[in-house]
Amino acid sequence: MCSPQESGMTALSARMLTRSRSLGPGAGPRGCREEPGPLRRREAAAEARKSHSPVKRPRKAQRLRVAYEGSDSEKGEGAEPLKVPVWEPQDWQQQLVNIRAMRNKKDAPVDHLGTEHCYDSSAPPKSKVKYIKQTSAILQQHYGGDIPASVAELVALPGVGPKMAHLAMAVAWGTVSGIAVDTHVHRIANRLRWTKKATKSPEETRAALEEWLPRELWHEINGLLVGFGQQTCLPVHPRCHACLNQALCPAAQGL
Repeated sequence: MCSPQESGMTALSARMLTRSRSLGPGAGPRGCREEPGPLRRREAAAEARKSHSPVKRPRKAQRLRVAYEGSDSEKGEGAEPLKVPVWEPQDWQQQLVNIRAMRNKKDAPVDHLGTEHCYDSSAPPKSKVKYIKQTSAILQQHYGGDIPASVAELVALPGVGPKMAHLAMAVAWGTVSGIAVDTHVHRIANRLRWTKKATKSPEETRAALEEWLPRELWHEINGLLVGFGQQTCLPVHPRCHACLNQALCPAAQGL
C-alpha cells in the first residue's frame, strides 16, 4: 500500500505528464517550451539558411572581346576598318623635309634633261636608241601614235621597265600606279634605311617603299631622290659633309 503522500506525488506526476504531452514536444513542467538543445539549434539554423539562400542560376557565358572587334553599334556601313599599325623608318619625315630643302632650287640634271636629248647628234649610239625606234613603230601601228594606258601594256614595249611605266602613267595619264624606282632611289632608300631590310634590286625597293610610304608621296619621291642622288648622295664618295641628313643617316655614321 502506498502512503497518502506517495499517492499524491504519483497523481501529480501523472497530471504533469499528461499536460506535457498535450502541449507537445518541448513543453516543460510549467507549460513553457523547453529551450532547444545544441543539435536542434544547428538544424534550425541550417533550415533557415536553406530557406533564405538565393537560388543559384547558371552563369551566362561571357564573350571575350578582342581589340580588333567592334561593338554592334560600331559596325555598319559607316564604320571605318581598324588601322593596323605598319612599320616605318625612324626619322623619315625629318629626312624628307631636309631633302626637300636641299632640292628647292631644282637645279639637278633630272630637272632639266629629258628624252629629247636621246637623239642628240653628239650622243654615242646606245641600245636605248634602238628601243625607241622599235617602240615608236609599235605605238604607230597598234596605238594610233599614242601610248598604252596600263602598266602591263607599257612594260611589254621594248626597253620599257617598271620605273618608266610608272613614270609614263603619272606624266601622260595623270595616274599614280606605283613608285618609279631607279638606281638613285634604290641606293638612297637603302642608305637611309627606308626599307625594312636591305633590298637587292629596284623592283624589290619599290615594293618595300610602297608598303609604308603614304601614297600621296609616290609621285614626288622619284624626282626628289633622283636629283638628290645626282648632286649630294652620289654613288661613290657621297657628299655627306654638305648633307642636312648627316646626323640622321645611318649610312653616314659609318663613313
